[in-house]
Amino acid sequence: MSQSFGRGAYPNTRLRRLRAKDFSRRLVRETQLSSDDLILPLFVIEGRNETQKVASMPGVERLSVDLLAKKAKTVRELGIPAIALFPVVDPSAKSDCASAAHDADGLAQRAVRELKNAVPELGVITDVALDPFTNHGQDGLMDHSGYIVNDETVEVLVQQALSHAAAGADMVAPSDMMDGRIGAIRDALEGAGHSNTLIMSYAAKYASAYYGPFRDAVGSAGNLKGGNKASYQMDPANTDEALHECALDLQEGADMVMVKPGMPYLDIVRRVKEELRVPTFAYQVSGEYAMHCAAFENGWLKREAVILESLLAFKRAGADGILTYFAEEAAQLLQD
Repeated sequence: MSQSFGRGAYPNTRLRRLRAKDFSRRLVRETQLSSDDLILPLFVIEGRNETQKVASMPGVERLSVDLLAKKAKTVRELGIPAIALFPVVDPSAKSDCASAAHDADGLAQRAVRELKNAVPELGVITDVALDPFTNHGQDGLMDHSGYIVNDETVEVLVQQALSHAAAGADMVAPSDMMDGRIGAIRDALEGAGHSNTLIMSYAAKYASAYYGPFRDAVGSAGNLKGGNKASYQMDPANTDEALHECALDLQEGADMVMVKPGMPYLDIVRRVKEELRVPTFAYQVSGEYAMHCAAFENGWLKREAVILESLLAFKRAGADGILTYFAEEAAQLLQD
């Protein structure tokens, strides 16, 4: 690091002077975290007044649509601008062709309508991917050899995104990592009159080992049967490729890009933000959440301090926003 900062040598420069008191630490703080930076992922299930605990994610529950609407009101009151919606469908709704993904009366579509009716000012972000709806747990359609086919999958993703927009989703978030899907979805949204529907692309989504609890939560782990998604999600060893993925998605019409997972990939967040200078988001994924919770429950880490420090790290790296299961708790801590 260059030392030509224009500061004098010690003792003329004592950097601890700025740290000595609370007021001066606050005045020179470089990074700020607020509830405006948070997005809460929520899992929705069928039924009424139904909750299901997610065993691998302490404190996280799947909610029926009516309870989801109540939760949304709490989220709004905490100042959190948006939720990200993930449906957990019955096994009977899963198929080879994932047709339930774009059913106008499907679980996700009904949940969007209810959310926008209950709390219209809260942003609703929907997941565009087929893994909750395929009987093999992959994010796309599968050919006879077990390979996830690209173009045929994109056709279904377009239908899914259109059904979400028609239901009232403010933003669709393709998380599938198929090539060309952003351009196809953007063209379809424009053609259907949904020109203001935002696209948040999971542009740099890695084939990570940190997703296990999420797959439990949405019910795709059992269908996946130990398989992996390395043929379409990114190799964790690559960084330049992430820039190419983000740049392509932006050219195709994405309004913002996401890096996933979060904390193990903060170097990617930094590169994307510095080199592309676009709205950049990160997902503090289920495995990160579960690890933190395990440490909290064992008394190894201080819960409140670590939650806020972990989220501040995303902001410091350059993230404009963070999807996190700690969003409610963090927003309350920031209010206090």
